Amino acid sequence: MLIKNFSLKKYLFLFLLLVFVLNNSKAQNIWENPNSPIYTYLSRMAQKGLIDFNDLIKPVNRNQIQTALLELSTKKKALTLVEKNELEFYLQEYRPVFNNDSILDLLKKDANNRWRFFNIVNSDFELHADPLFGVNSYSNNNKSTNILSSGFEIWGAIGKNKNWGYQIYYRDYTENGNLISNNLKATPLPGRILVGTQKINSINYTDLRASINYKWKHGNISVGKDNLIWGYGENGNIVLSNKVPSYPYIRLDYNPLKWLSFNYSHAWLNSNITDSSLSYLNNSGRLENDKRTLFVQKFFATHSIQITPMKGLNLAIGESIVYSDKMDLGFLIPVNLFKFYDNNRSNYLIEAGSNGQYFFSINSRNQIKNTHIYGTLFIDEIKVSALFNQKEKRNQLGYTIGASITDLLIPYLTIGTEYTRVNPFVYNNLIPAQTYTSYNFNLGDWMGNNFDRAIIYARYNPIAKLQLYARMQQIRKGGNGTIYEQYVMQPQPAFLNNLQFNRTDWLIQLRYEWINNLYLNTSIERRLSKNTYQFGISFGL
Repeated sequence: MLIKNFSLKKYLFLFLLLVFVLNNSKAQNIWENPNSPIYTYLSRMAQKGLIDFNDLIKPVNRNQIQTALLELSTKKKALTLVEKNELEFYLQEYRPVFNNDSILDLLKKDANNRWRFFNIVNSDFELHADPLFGVNSYSNNNKSTNILSSGFEIWGAIGKNKNWGYQIYYRDYTENGNLISNNLKATPLPGRILVGTQKINSINYTDLRASINYKWKHGNISVGKDNLIWGYGENGNIVLSNKVPSYPYIRLDYNPLKWLSFNYSHAWLNSNITDSSLSYLNNSGRLENDKRTLFVQKFFATHSIQITPMKGLNLAIGESIVYSDKMDLGFLIPVNLFKFYDNNRSNYLIEAGSNGQYFFSINSRNQIKNTHIYGTLFIDEIKVSALFNQKEKRNQLGYTIGASITDLLIPYLTIGTEYTRVNPFVYNNLIPAQTYTSYNFNLGDWMGNNFDRAIIYARYNPIAKLQLYARMQQIRKGGNGTIYEQYVMQPQPAFLNNLQFNRTDWLIQLRYEWINNLYLNTSIERRLSKNTYQFGISFGL
C-alpha cells in the first residue's frame, strides 16, 4: 500500500510539474526547419504512443515541439538509454529559458547548456543568432563537386507572453567541379534559383526564408517566405513538398478543440511566364531593346481540416487551387469553397477558370503497437460518372500508402515500406500559368506525373544522435503527355505510357549531430549503375 501511494504521489507530482511548465512556458513562436532530426525523433515517440505529435503539415511550430519534449520528460521510465540521452540533448535546444533580467551570451553556453554564438533573453524579448556554414563533397566515376555554403539565421520572440515570433534564414551556396547539374527535376533535391549565369564548372544560388508570427491560445497566424509540406512520404510528398524554391505566404492555424484543427494558406508563386502585355521598353540606353520584364502573376490557396476521432488516429481533408493573372479576394477567405467559387466566377468556362485539387489523409500511430500506417489521396481531376468507363474515364489522381514498425527485434530499429502512384496528367493544366508548379518545379511530388515508386527502408540509432539510414526504391516513369492527350483524346493514354525509365536506386546514409546544430554526414547512393559518394560537415541545416 505504501508503494502504491508513493507511486501515485510521484506521478501526481510529475503531472503537476508538466502542467506548471506548459502554462508558464514561453517558447519561441517560430517554425522549425523540416530537415531537423527532431521531427524523426518525435514522430517515432508518437509511433510508440508516448506522445501526440501532429506533423501532417510542416514546418511545425517550436511551441509544439517544446510541449512534446516536456511531456516526454515525465515519461523517462518508458524510454531506452539512447532515447533518454537524445531527449536531454534536444531539451538543450528547445527547453524554455526564464529570466526577468537581461542575459547576453556571446560564444558561450546558455542556461540550457547549449552553445550560443549570440543570445539575448529577458522577460519580454529574445534574440538568437547563429552563423551557418558547410562543406560538402560529391564524387563518382572520376568526377567530383565541392559545395561551400555560408550564411546566418536569426530568430526570437517579442512581447510579455512571447506571442510574437520572428525569424530569418539566409544561406549562400557555391558549387565547383565537373559533376555539376542544375537539372534537378529528376531528383528530390529542392529547386534552385541561380544567381548570375550558370557556368560549366561553377554555379551559385541562395536560400532565403523569413517569417513573422503571432500566436494566441488556440491558434497562430504567420506571414513569411518558406515551403509548406502537407502529408507523409519517405522520399516525396504528392500534395505539397519542399521541391519548389521557397515562396511568400500567409498562414493560419486554428485549433479550437483538442480533436479539431484547421489550416489555411495563401501563397505567391512564380509562373516563369513573361507577361508581354505589361512588359515594356525602358529606352535606358543600356542595351538595344532594353526591356522591363514582368511575369504573369500566379497564386496558390489551400485549406484543410484535421479530425482526431480517437487516440492515435488522424483524418484530414483539404482543397487547393492555383489561379493566375490577378489576386482574387474570394481565395483570401479561409472558409470559402474554392472550387465552387471558381466555377461561379468563371461562368463555368474551363478557359476562364482555375486549377483546383482535393486531397485526403489518414494517419494511424500505435493503434497497432509501435506501428505507423498512413495514406494520402490527391485528386486533380476525376469524372465520377465515368469512373470505371474505360473510354471516358478521367482518373487524374495520385496516392501514397505506407507503414513502418519501430523497435523491431532490437530497440530503435525502424523498418518501413511505401508505395506511391501518380497517374498521367496530374499537376498539369491547359493554362500554362496554372500548372501545379512554381519556377517550373512541382509543388507536389518531385517526379511529376505518370510514375510509381516502391520503397523499403530501415532507420537505426545505435547511440544517441547517430542515425543510420538505408533505402531501396524502384521507380518507373512514363512521359508527361500533351494537352491534346489530356483534354481531347479518348481513351486517355494508359498509366506508364511512353516509358522513360525503370530503375532501382540504393542509398546508405549516416548522420551524426555532434553538438547542437553541428552535423557530420556521409552517404553512398547507387543510381543508373553509378555510385555517388558524399561527405560533409555543416553548422546549421
